[in-house]
Amino acid sequence: MIITRRAFTTALSLTGLATLVGFSPLRLIPSAFAQSATDVAKPQSLPDMALGPADAKVTITEYASMTCPHCAAFNEQVFPKIKAEFIDTGKVRYVFREFPLDIKAAAGSMLSRCIANGDANKYFAVTDLLFKSQSDWVMKNTTESLTRIGKQAGLSQQQVEDCLKDQALLDKIAADQKYASDVLKVDSTPTFFVNGERIKGETSIEEFEKKINPLLKS
Repeated sequence: MIITRRAFTTALSLTGLATLVGFSPLRLIPSAFAQSATDVAKPQSLPDMALGPADAKVTITEYASMTCPHCAAFNEQVFPKIKAEFIDTGKVRYVFREFPLDIKAAAGSMLSRCIANGDANKYFAVTDLLFKSQSDWVMKNTTESLTRIGKQAGLSQQQVEDCLKDQALLDKIAADQKYASDVLKVDSTPTFFVNGERIKGETSIEEFEKKINPLLKS
């Protein structure tokens, strides 16, 4: 089931997002290889949030859900190593794309987009914060916690509320998720593509190095 406007509106009612801990995950297509690196490379409804040079020889694209504990563990343990070794040195372009597995993840992604307002560095910073505080805002009062994070980042109460009720933004996230599922056959998070080649699951820096270094030398 793709995140729908009706489900999201219900989640933002007086009962709040916290009641949806048991919200059913998406029903996804069995895994298969992406059709081509071109299918992965092009952004769809939303502009890509990316770090690193656009002309880098290697592009890593991550699909993640903000409520996924494996995604949070990767963000804490492996991503900083990739950033230091490959992104900050200009060797790799790193793209992060939303693939929300539940309503709360969709809300977190929307907040990141609203706070960043197109600024990739700010987007990655907010996403990092949401991953690091995942246990707090996912398991407790989600609406209240996201509002607090939004205010700390400079948004007003009204701006946070408007963000979490932004139907156009939600529709774009859902459309991009559907593309990832239908075309790229993403069926779990985190899922990575290294120049179009898929890597599924929480992956070590050593495994990424095995994929990246030969591409840098080619």
